[in-house]
Amino acid sequence: MSHSGAQKSSPLILVLMVASAAIGGTLQYGYNLAIMNAPTTFIQTFVNETVLERWDVQLEDYQVTLVWTIIVSIFSLGGFAGALIAGPLTIRFGRKKCLLLNNIFLMSGALLALTSRAAKSFEMILLSRVLVGINSGISMNVQPMYFGESAPKHLRGAVSLSSAVFTSFGVVLGQVVGLREILGSEPYWHYLLASNAIPGLIQLLTLPWFPESPRYLLIDRGDKEACVNALRRLRGCEVQSSELDEILQEQAETKGLKPSRPWELFTDRSVRWQLISVMIISSAMQLCGNDSIYFYASYVFKEAGISNEKIQYITIGTGTCEFTACIMCNLMIERKGRRFMLMGGFILMTVWAIVFTIALSLEHLISWMPYLSMTCIFTYILSFGMGPAGVTGILPTELFNQTARPAAYMIAGSMMWLNLFIIGMIFPFLVSELSQYCFVPFGAVCLLSALYVGLFLPETKGKSLSVITSEFHKLNFKGQDKTFEPHTQAQYKLGEVCLSTAL
Repeated sequence: MSHSGAQKSSPLILVLMVASAAIGGTLQYGYNLAIMNAPTTFIQTFVNETVLERWDVQLEDYQVTLVWTIIVSIFSLGGFAGALIAGPLTIRFGRKKCLLLNNIFLMSGALLALTSRAAKSFEMILLSRVLVGINSGISMNVQPMYFGESAPKHLRGAVSLSSAVFTSFGVVLGQVVGLREILGSEPYWHYLLASNAIPGLIQLLTLPWFPESPRYLLIDRGDKEACVNALRRLRGCEVQSSELDEILQEQAETKGLKPSRPWELFTDRSVRWQLISVMIISSAMQLCGNDSIYFYASYVFKEAGISNEKIQYITIGTGTCEFTACIMCNLMIERKGRRFMLMGGFILMTVWAIVFTIALSLEHLISWMPYLSMTCIFTYILSFGMGPAGVTGILPTELFNQTARPAAYMIAGSMMWLNLFIIGMIFPFLVSELSQYCFVPFGAVCLLSALYVGLFLPETKGKSLSVITSEFHKLNFKGQDKTFEPHTQAQYKLGEVCLSTAL
């Protein structure tokens, strides 16, 4: 075990582990959001023909739209269920094994989607979307936890943020595969819905070769030797004593404590503002309307005055925008910090929502306004990728200890998926009813979120759990004499000295 920071580390294993976990993890979330846009009319026709053949009933347009909206939005309810079971699964099986077992839901869903056309059953598509949603719900919770616990402190933000990079890459990949020239045409839509099995297969073949989360091995399993081996492999060098000391300190602080249940966090005053922060920011991530643009891209672009022929190509631009922004955020997050990126992203989104509303209001009066509307959508997505898309997933790892973390991710994931379901259900009606004012509610959400982050969320960049907890302590016990335990702060200062030498 090394006591000095002179030894050069090689993060190759960590980088490969991140790629393997994310290809079958958060990439699936983005991919499954995007692939539903291309086959919209084909699946609606399939639903209509199936009902006509089965019951000799011709569905009205609004009924077909309702069935289609349920098929799209049921993915979110699956995600909600996945978020609820993710916590117990990670505690029972560990982070890595949980991601591998998660592919059972994915493969079952892909098989149902593939055979739905031959079986003439749109109900199979519905069930497929539920199963794929469960898969995404689990991976969106477990993967950031796995990454945050495996990365060194100085790379924790960047490694955790790679979850968002892969989500946005999944969106681009889904949009490209969904082109009419590839799998987005009428004869192949069922293959498009089942194509999500390929990333899952890649994960099943590669992830078993990488180590489990070192924190899980030491704190949950009590296996110090396995933890040291995992750290050695992930760092590519001998383990720094300061890093192991920090994990041992967290183990000592949580010794004898059972993993928290979600409802226990609601009654624990010491984590009140951490929980409020995670719930508000996870909800805002969906209530800002960004992910709904992928569900209903054609609706939005039609409203912006874009012709049908161009929509599928312009849609790829939306995914590419977020992908680019997430990479930029990844490079900036350890320099600028979480608070700056979150607040900046929400403020910019508020500005673009206002400009978009003005552009839509004037599109019949000024000929170039539709192009400004389209630009606003891209800049809105770009601003989302620069902050909320990535930083939101990091927060539960940084704000909660090992015993509370799975429960915190369950709550954060539940808020995210429930709000995605609500927005997914009402988004088409918002666009049609509010017309040019459809982004006003989203702009309001972004403004309120920016204000909350600015007023209540402390910076967490490069800080240990002890010092973050002490900063929240002032909010949680405001106006009371209860003071934070001094020994944890002393240990933190010692850890900082170790960290500076390690760097």
